Amino acid sequence: MTYRVLHCGTGNAGALALRGVIAHPDLELVGVLAYSPDKVGRDAGALSGGEPVGVLATDDFDAVLGLQADCLCYMGDGLKYPEESVEAMCRFLAAGTNVVTTSVLGLVNPATARPELREPVEAACRAGSTTFFCNGADPGFASDLIPLTLLALMDDVEAVRIQEIINYGFYDQVETMRVLFGFGQPLDYEAPLFTSGALTEYWGGVIALVAAKLGVELEEIRETHDLVAMDHDVEIAVGTIEAGTTAAIRFDVQGVVNGRPAIVVEHYTRVDTDAAPQWPRCAGGENGYRILLEGRPHLACEITMADEHGGDGGLIANGMRVVNAIPFVCDTAPGILDTLGIPSLVSRNVRF
Repeated sequence: MTYRVLHCGTGNAGALALRGVIAHPDLELVGVLAYSPDKVGRDAGALSGGEPVGVLATDDFDAVLGLQADCLCYMGDGLKYPEESVEAMCRFLAAGTNVVTTSVLGLVNPATARPELREPVEAACRAGSTTFFCNGADPGFASDLIPLTLLALMDDVEAVRIQEIINYGFYDQVETMRVLFGFGQPLDYEAPLFTSGALTEYWGGVIALVAAKLGVELEEIRETHDLVAMDHDVEIAVGTIEAGTTAAIRFDVQGVVNGRPAIVVEHYTRVDTDAAPQWPRCAGGENGYRILLEGRPHLACEITMADEHGGDGGLIANGMRVVNAIPFVCDTAPGILDTLGIPSLVSRNVRF
C-alpha cells in the first residue's frame, strides 16, 4: 500500500526528512508546505538536495490541507512556536490527516505534556479519527527507544545516564543558536533554554517514561548547567563566536529517586572541536549519543553518526525516526502515541 504524504518544513532537519519521504517506497509525496518565501515554487526534490520530483512547495495552507493526504510530516519550528505548531497540526488531524512530527518536544511523552499542548491534539484526533506521533533524536530515540531496549538486558539497575555529545558549529539556525542556547553571548546571558523551564518540559517526559517502565517513582526533576568560553574567535554557520563568549554548553536533567539522580539526560554541546576539551567526547567521532547503564551488568552503548554526513547525521536520524513510522501511524487506532506504542521499525529506503 502507498501512503499519500504532505511535508511541512524544509530547514536543517526538515530538508533531510523530506529526502527520506521522497525515497521511501511506500510513501508518495503529494504536497510541500514552506514558510520561507524563497522556497515557494521550488521543486521538493531540489529542496531536499536531489533531482526534481514534480511537487512544488507552496505557502497556501488551505490548498495543502485540501489534498486530504494520509499523513502530514511536520518539521516546522516548534521550539520557537510550539502553540502555533500545535494549532497547525491540529487542523490536519481534525480534517482526517494523521501527523508525525519532531517539532514539539513536550509531546514526545504525551502523558507529561502541558495540557495546552496535549488537549488540542487529543480533541483533533477524536474529531478526525486520526493518529499523532511526536519523536526524534533526544528527546526521542536516544532517550526512550534505545535506553528502554538496553534495559531489557539488565538484572540490577542502579542508574541510567543518557548523553548527547554534539558539535553544533554546522547548525544554521540563528534564533536557536544565539538566542535559545546563547552561543556567542556573554557567559552571564540568561538563555531561555535554562531560565524558562524548557529543560524539564523537553526532557522531563522521557525521564518520566523510563521511570514508569522501571516501576520507580520520581521524587523531583532537577536541572543543572555550565557554560565555557574559548580564548579565540571561531567561525561557525551562524557567524563569529567571539573569544570570551559562550562556546560550549553542558546541561543535565536529573530524575531523582530515593534522594539521588537515578535517571539523567546530559548534553555536551560545542560549536568547535577545541571547545571544552575537558568534557566527554564520543570515541567513534565528534557527534553521537551514549547510553550508560550502571548495575548488573554495567552497559555502555555509543551511537556515532557517520562522518560522511558531518553534522547532518543526527538530523537524518532525528527525522527518519518519524518518517519510517508513517505507515504504522496511518494504520493504527486513532489517538496520541508515545514510543511505547510504536513497533520495531526499519528503513525501507534500501540500497542493496
